[in-house]
Amino acid sequence: MEVIKYRFQQHGDERGQLVALEEMRDIPFEIKRVYYMYDTVDGVRRGYHAHRCLEQILIPIHGTCKIHLDNGSETAEVLLDKPYEGLYIANNMWREMYDFSEDAVLMVLASEYYDENDYIRDYDKFLAFVKEENKDK
Repeated sequence: MEVIKYRFQQHGDERGQLVALEEMRDIPFEIKRVYYMYDTVDGVRRGYHAHRCLEQILIPIHGTCKIHLDNGSETAEVLLDKPYEGLYIANNMWREMYDFSEDAVLMVLASEYYDENDYIRDYDKFLAFVKEENKDK
């Protein structure tokens, strides 16, 4: 499984650091939604879903967390620990976020507006979706 991370350009001096993100330049899609998670309870896993269409970039603005990725045939565990790196997650990828540090803030940039119908929340349905999607390739 290919894990895709984007390393964003940092601008900084003695005053601190700045990262600027632009859709279709730094982010490979038009950004239609931004949200973030924080104060995640110790030991909790989040996510447990995939999407039919939506793409995402996950950026650990503060602290660290791990992401479990599953494409239906392979899995990967990815550590997010740099505020200038973002993890790309395609639509056809099951994801779970876990092992959040106490100070973690995880920002998500999404290619689509929220649509409950785009979510696949049942793992067996996800496997069927991926199988059907790969059949056409």
